[in-house]
Amino acid sequence: MDNRVQDFAVAHLRRRPDVVETGGFVAGFSPGTDSPYLNYATPLPGTAPTGGDVAALVGAFRERGLLPRLEFAPEAAPGVAAVLRAAGFGTEAVHEYLVCTPGSFAGRLPAGDGPRVEVPGTDEEFRALDAALAEAFGGAFSASAEGAARLRRLQRDGGEVRLVRAGGGGCAGGATCSPPAEGTAELAGVGTRPAHRRRGVAAAVTAALTGAMLDRGVGSVWLEYSGAGSRQVYTRVGYRPGGTRLYVSLPARAASD
Repeated sequence: MDNRVQDFAVAHLRRRPDVVETGGFVAGFSPGTDSPYLNYATPLPGTAPTGGDVAALVGAFRERGLLPRLEFAPEAAPGVAAVLRAAGFGTEAVHEYLVCTPGSFAGRLPAGDGPRVEVPGTDEEFRALDAALAEAFGGAFSASAEGAARLRRLQRDGGEVRLVRAGGGGCAGGATCSPPAEGTAELAGVGTRPAHRRRGVAAAVTAALTGAMLDRGVGSVWLEYSGAGSRQVYTRVGYRPGGTRLYVSLPARAASD
């Protein structure tokens, strides 16, 4: 599964408006934001870069005033991590990813059982979901018009977006799934506002999105998680351990050396 997830990461970045391919790396940039989560690179599976290849990649980030950063499945490109570390890159995180297939999927929640999951359609609904996710992730990003527009574009371009309405209006939470690539898709951004947690919102949107993608014929859906509690939610839906993903970046001091 590591190679498939890495092939997906490459294809996903190649969809970005600004793409640089150099020395066995693919970097995808999103004009209009300096967020490191929307501007990063990944290696081609099996690539064995040199120090010069890494320097060229760093140069692409420097030209844009961005933090040099990569996300990848290290087992799919075993020659990469050591070269990056030799160039001064440090580890941000190592995350386990989970995978759901048609054979492991536990199915959608029965109608009337649990929160009602909906597909957003209006600008107001996309704004409400963006605001809910911003709160759910504790201010890691701010709600914005561009964030709402990004959710709409994701759905327009072949991804899936789902929300659960709050009882008194607004949005309790939701999640997204990328457009498929290489036979798989990434489910991401599963978030619930603190006041609406422990009511099945995360499980409901995860099951709905996973089912929607499997119905479209993908061979698997994968996701990363944080914390034992969220892992239990995903395993109940049918997600199983698949491998790990490594996040690395080049500190400012190292980038200026």
